[in-house]
Formats: sequence, structure tokens, C-alpha cells
Amino acid sequence: MARAFIFPGQGSQAVGMGKALAEASAAARAVFEEIDDALGQKLSTLMFEGPEDQLTLTENAQPAIMAASIAALRVLEQEGKILLADKADYVAGHSLGEYSALCAAGSLTLSQTAKLLKLRGQAMQAAVPVGKGAMAALLGLDLEPAQAAAAEAAQGEVCSAANDNAPGQVVISGHKAAVERAIEIAKGKGAKRGILLPVSAPFHCALMQPAADAMAKALADAEIRAPFVPLVANVTAAAVASPDDIRRLLVEQVTGMVRWRESVSAMAGLGVDGFVEFGGKVLGPMIKRIEPYTTTTSLVTMADIEAFAATL
Repeated sequence: MARAFIFPGQGSQAVGMGKALAEASAAARAVFEEIDDALGQKLSTLMFEGPEDQLTLTENAQPAIMAASIAALRVLEQEGKILLADKADYVAGHSLGEYSALCAAGSLTLSQTAKLLKLRGQAMQAAVPVGKGAMAALLGLDLEPAQAAAAEAAQGEVCSAANDNAPGQVVISGHKAAVERAIEIAKGKGAKRGILLPVSAPFHCALMQPAADAMAKALADAEIRAPFVPLVANVTAAAVASPDDIRRLLVEQVTGMVRWRESVSAMAGLGVDGFVEFGGKVLGPMIKRIEPYTTTTSLVTMADIEAFAATL
């Protein structure tokens, strides 16, 4: 069996995340402590206790989701004695999850990843004034008609596909009025529903260019090592291992579409038939819609990790 270790993106945060794992495992506690130290804030307390409105802030949610993912991985590696380099053939992550994937595969250090995600969250939030942008999920519509609806709705504003998540699930992003127009146009093209998402900024569209510029500057100075196993990148849906390519693609990812459906199919085409999601239960259901004959496993709790380790 070829296996990919995968990492969720924004929206998978919840008050209490990582708390039980930290209580059960010294390896998990060490992850949270290192991230708290790197950021100079008690992110772990925010994760474990809330308040929810503070955890949901992009600058907190992004490193928090990464922390939960890497904590689950470290428990598997240090307590289960199962190493990513031995058991995974590829890594991939959804949006910010790409940073988690690179950290997991040894391309970025944990402290470095936390600082980059804090900056990424701040830069993405600052790129567009609150209320000016929006994102919406178009359900029951595939990528091409969703892109056509977005293009028709733009009318001189920004509106484009941000996430191609799975068949019949595309997220669009841009100016609020244009996104609202796209929802109505999409219904005429066969969408079952269009739902405005509770996000604080319009991610993965051209409005994020100031954030892309900020990340280009930060990543130019970052030491990026070749990962233990290749990364299947969001913006190309192809495997990459060169540090220079990884650096460039992380910048492009800020304004580019997350090609998750294509990434999963690409991994399946490379022989991957098992996907293991760390720190969330979001990507598994998408993968089953994309490649139904693959197996998906989510590792969030100590019981999840122990059960998975017993199968290897």
C-alpha cells in the first residue's frame, strides 16, 4: 500500500482541540509548549479553553490547526515508533495544511512553521478590509461551471474559484457583492445551494496579493530543506521536493486556487491508496468522494493513534 499523510486547513479549529492529547502524551505537550514559546503567546490555552472568537481569528486558527496536526504526528512517531519517512510516500495539506505537511516532512522546523503561519494569518487578514470580501461554497456544481459563474459575476470586481475541494463542492472568493452575484448565477447553472462562509477574509484570490507579497518576503529568508517525501502542492496538484520550488509555490498558494480534487487524484495516480489525516476529520470525506476506493483514516485522539499504529 502506498500512503499519503495529509493535513487539514482552516475551518477545522474548535475549542478543546488538542487538549485530551496533551493530557495523555508528553510528545503532544512538547509540541504545544514549543509553539507557545515560538509565538510568545499561550496559543495552547486558547486552543484548549477558548474563547472561540479569539481562536477563530485567522492569525490564531492557522498555527492552532497546525499544532493539533503535528501533535498527533509526534505522538505516532515518538510513542508509536512509526516514522513518517518510513510509512508515508507523499505528504499534502489543504491551504495552511501545506505548511503542516512540510513541517511533518522535515522541510520546516516546528517553531519556524508556527511563526510563518502567524504571519500568514495576519497578512491575509490585513489584505482586505473586513466586510469587503467574502467566500461561498457552491454545492452540486463542478469546477468549470463554478468558474464560469464567478467570471460572469465579476463585472470588474474580483471573483474566482478558491478551492476545488471535491466533485460538486467548489468554493469561490472575491469582492462580497461579486460573490453574492455568483451564488445566484450558479443556481442557474445547476448548483443546489450557494452558502456564504463565515470567514474573515476572501482567501485564495487576487485580493490576497498583499499577503502573497508579505509571504514572499518572509519565505525568502526562511531555510527550507528538501522534505523526507515529496509534497503534492496545492497550486500544481503535482509532486515537488525542491526547496526553491516549494518556496515559490507557497507564495503562489496565497492567491492561487487550492486544487485539492486534482491533488487527491494525482496521488491516487501515483499509487496512493491510503490517506492518513492528522489533527482533523475534514479531508477524509472529501477524499472518499474523489477516489471512493481508497482508504481514509483520521488521527485526532490517542485512541485513533493507537488503533492506527496497531495496523502497521
